[in-house]
Parts: sequence; structure tokens; C-alpha cells
Amino acid sequence: MSPHLSLLLLLAACAALCRGAPLAGELRCRCVHAVTEVIPPRRLARVELVPEGPHCAVPEVIATTKQGQMICLNPSAPWVQLIITKILNS
Repeated sequence: MSPHLSLLLLLAACAALCRGAPLAGELRCRCVHAVTEVIPPRRLARVELVPEGPHCAVPEVIATTKQGQMICLNPSAPWVQLIITKILNS
């Protein structure tokens, strides 16, 4: 067996063992689709701001409702920008 093939098999085995636990966190965008329609703030339990970075080229706003549903919000929607401003000012 060639050394290159042995190394490839070793790397594949390591990748299979580490598949569920990425070392640097998720390296992809969490939001595939973002909503623009207004969600009443009283329905929201938490809002998370995820800045752009190596994991995703666009900033993401992820809201969790009081019922536990996670919703991606469009960061360019005016009502979402208002929420972001309030979070950053507090």
C-alpha cells in the first residue's frame, strides 16, 4: 500500500471519528432562509446577533420565540434593525 493511500485512509478514519464535534464550531451559515414579516416582540424570548465571519459571509439574526421555535430574521428589515439597535444600546 502506498504511503499516500495510507495517509488518506488515516485522515478519513479521523474525520469519521470527529464528525460530530467540529473543533472551531460550525463553519457554515445557520440561516438558510430569513423572514421579513414583523414578529411581535412579546413573542420573542431571545435574540442572538451573529456577526459575519469565516463561518458565514453575512450577519445573522436568530430569534427564539417563547414557544422555543428558532426563526432567522432578515437583518436588513427595518423592524429587525430597530431591535438590533436596542440590543446594542443596552
